[in-house]
Amino acid sequence: MIVKSSVQALPGVEDIKIDTELQKITISYKPDQTGPRDLIEVIESAGSGHIAVSIYPEADGREQHRNGEITRYRQSFLWSLLFTIPVFLTSMVFMYIPGLKEGLDKKVVNMMSIGELLRWILSTPVQFVIGRKFYTGAYKAMCHGSPNMDVLIALGTNTAYFYSVYSVLRAATSENYVSTDFFETSSMLISFILLGKYLEILAKGKTSEAIAKLMDLAPETATVLMYDKEGNVVSEKEIDSRLIQKNDVIKVIPGGKVASDGFVIWGQSHVNESMITGESRPVAKRKGDTVIGGTVNENGVLHVRATFVGSESALAQIVRLVESAQMAKAPVQKFADQISKVILLSFLTWLTWFLAGRFHGYPSSWIPSSMDSFQLALQFGISVMVIACPCALGLATPTAVMVATGVGASQGVLIKGGQALESAQKVDCIVFDKTGTLTIGKPIVVNTRLFKNMVLREFYDYVAAAEVNSEHPLAKAIVEHAKNFHSEETHIWPEARDFISVTGHGVKAKISDKSVIVGNKSFMLSLDIDVPVEASEILMEEEEKAHTGIIVAMDQEIVGIISVSDPIKPNAHEVISYLKSMKVECIMVTGDNWGTAKAIGKEVGIENIIAEAKPEQKAEKVKELQLSGKTVAMVGDGINDSPALVAANVGMAIGAGTDVAIEAADIVLMKSNLEDVITAIDLSRKAFFRIRMNYVWALGYNIIGIPIAAGVLFPSTRFRLPPWVAGAAMAASSVSVVCWSLLLRYYKRPLITQKRQT
Repeated sequence: MIVKSSVQALPGVEDIKIDTELQKITISYKPDQTGPRDLIEVIESAGSGHIAVSIYPEADGREQHRNGEITRYRQSFLWSLLFTIPVFLTSMVFMYIPGLKEGLDKKVVNMMSIGELLRWILSTPVQFVIGRKFYTGAYKAMCHGSPNMDVLIALGTNTAYFYSVYSVLRAATSENYVSTDFFETSSMLISFILLGKYLEILAKGKTSEAIAKLMDLAPETATVLMYDKEGNVVSEKEIDSRLIQKNDVIKVIPGGKVASDGFVIWGQSHVNESMITGESRPVAKRKGDTVIGGTVNENGVLHVRATFVGSESALAQIVRLVESAQMAKAPVQKFADQISKVILLSFLTWLTWFLAGRFHGYPSSWIPSSMDSFQLALQFGISVMVIACPCALGLATPTAVMVATGVGASQGVLIKGGQALESAQKVDCIVFDKTGTLTIGKPIVVNTRLFKNMVLREFYDYVAAAEVNSEHPLAKAIVEHAKNFHSEETHIWPEARDFISVTGHGVKAKISDKSVIVGNKSFMLSLDIDVPVEASEILMEEEEKAHTGIIVAMDQEIVGIISVSDPIKPNAHEVISYLKSMKVECIMVTGDNWGTAKAIGKEVGIENIIAEAKPEQKAEKVKELQLSGKTVAMVGDGINDSPALVAANVGMAIGAGTDVAIEAADIVLMKSNLEDVITAIDLSRKAFFRIRMNYVWALGYNIIGIPIAAGVLFPSTRFRLPPWVAGAAMAASSVSVVCWSLLLRYYKRPLITQKRQT
């Protein structure tokens, strides 16, 4: 009661619920009046001890559930294997080893052998204890009136198991009946399906991992500034970043992460926002400018007033976008689920033969001496069920997927399971991010124009000497380029005196006997340096090419222009052209400005362009394309791309991109080669051609074998397909499916990617 009354006394608290058994307190409050730090201080001061804060408990719960599923399937498979291996050995191996064969064939009761009894005992727990989940799944499916794979598995294994029980029991009560059992069929089928389920669940549930990567962007701690009544800073306090409250003032040092969304109230610096906006160049920040939580402060100290905290922050909103997009992905109805209607055919086969024998009778020559009419009908029904058993159909997709993902990995394309492979082969529209995807993602010097008769090496010595003191990425690119004119690894630049850096404009310094100024046009004009028409025209030309023109002036006179750009990746234009030849539409969506976006789009051959797009707008564009009937792939590398990567039918992440993008994506291009987009789509198309052929093989055996197993040839030829022959046909079908899938190992890249490798 003390805790409740103390918390309720705080301004902004709307509701409080205390669960004494779970020692859990749930509080609703207005964030502009109070926050978690105030609440925790009050609760701890009331004598409740240390308080643990959980920001995303639902994500933790899903991760625990997924881990539990993985553990359960692994344990079920291992237990199944423990019983199935002896069943398989006694049925398929030991029967061909002299000595062991005689021991297993030794009769226990009448015609029932030791081998049959062992197989019965060992297969029973597999059928009813380990395989009980299939009974549960089949029951639920039948209750909903939609038979699925579980129904087919349950009936197929039960038919093989109970026929085997019947056969063994009859042998035990007869002195001349030779039994045939299929205990290994039911046990092995359950074991293989459990293995497939285990491998499938491993490939799922990446949402919580992606969310964890996103949350890692926020710093663990933040430095909050304490003010007196006059507005002077009196102290600094380091707190858990989750406890930041609205209107707190946070100190952000150079190289540190911004702990919360807010606006700058003091200081100036450059902030790298590429993970949110996709803009490769850090953005200049000064008083009044907004900053985003999780972004990196490049240089200079900033004081930031928090505006959006907790669930209201941009980072938290991206987390929710990833979550909701992942949850919205509907499972694909597998083709194998549709063939469960074959069960009806098996039942009708038995019923037809049974009723024909009961009401019309069979000629005596039709019925073998060891059978009656009921047993003959039952054998026809069982043969149909065994030959229609979903082994081959169950292997049709996973074997091809397994081989394709292995081949993809060896080619540098990481495909995260069958769902990604299935969706990729349908792709007819690709949305490309710009920075780091179509472009390198790192600024470099691409051109130099000199207006004075000057040695290029000398020119860059002066410029590098001034820029080496700057932390700006463009300055670093210029210094790296200047190093190319010197053979030694650690070249010492001339001393820069009276160095001045103007955020967002340029630098000024005294180098040797010259006054050197490096910056943009407005910086030059502010220092009363005349910019000739020729220089202005060059700057406009560079802007049209998506290049940044940097002016260099010495002793108040312009001597040159350095062009810096984030160049497009090699073969980007060829990749886009090849995709178009594959009937795939290409679109570019970027957070960068329209001028740069159009220039890059023109260079790579993309006409459909969307620029200045926020993360949620990228995801909205993907959904808009999907609503128009497109199967959309998203190719990106940044955190800002993760909502769109998950919203797309197929998300493809560049391997050199962020961990979040890689976790959120369905396919990862490990080598960061743009050509691998083609490889991913082409491989998926070839893999699904194999899968379709696998279904042809599997269904071919069924289409031919089921009528024979049902006895259509029996009246005229007396030919019938015993269950053991049906089982052999089923095995042959499975072997053909596996062999056809293995041919994918010889997959060859499309010609454009082969050229790239050479």
